[in-house]
Amino acid sequence: MPLLRYFVFVGGALLALLLVVSAAFPTAPATDTVVSSSDLPSIRIHSEHKLPARVVLDTTQPTISPPLTIAAETVAPLRPGPAEMSAKARVRESFAQFVPSPSKAASAASNRAEIRSQQAPKRKVAKARPGPPIMLVAQQPHFGPFYTWR
Repeated sequence: MPLLRYFVFVGGALLALLLVVSAAFPTAPATDTVVSSSDLPSIRIHSEHKLPARVVLDTTQPTISPPLTIAAETVAPLRPGPAEMSAKARVRESFAQFVPSPSKAASAASNRAEIRSQQAPKRKVAKARPGPPIMLVAQQPHFGPFYTWR
C-alpha cells in the first residue's frame, strides 16, 4: 500500500508540473518554410569499394553427371579339382590351408588376459568427510506492519 500511495502522489505531482509548464511556455508556431521531399534532388552516394562479380546460376541446362566407370573384376586362377591333382599336390594343398591350434599354456594365458580385460578396473573412491556442524536457528516472529520478502 505505501508503494501505491507513492506512485499516486509522485505521478500526480509530475502531471501537474507538466500542465503548468505547458501553460507557461506557449508552443512555437509552425514555420512556413517546410519543403516537401519531392522538390529536393535525389542524393546518390558512390563508393570506391567494388562488390564481387555477380554469380549467375543457369538452371535451364540439364545437370552433367560424370560417366560411370565399370570396375574390372579380378578373376582368381582356377584350381584343379581333387580328382585332377596328384597325391603329393593334395597333401601340399592341405598343409597350406592348415592352421595349427595354440598350445594349452598359450591358450590359458590368453584366456586369463581376456577375463582381465572384460572385468572393470577397480575405482578408488574418496572418503566422505563430514562438513562443519549445522546450526539451526528458530525464526523470529514478525512485529507490526513490517514484513520481509522470503
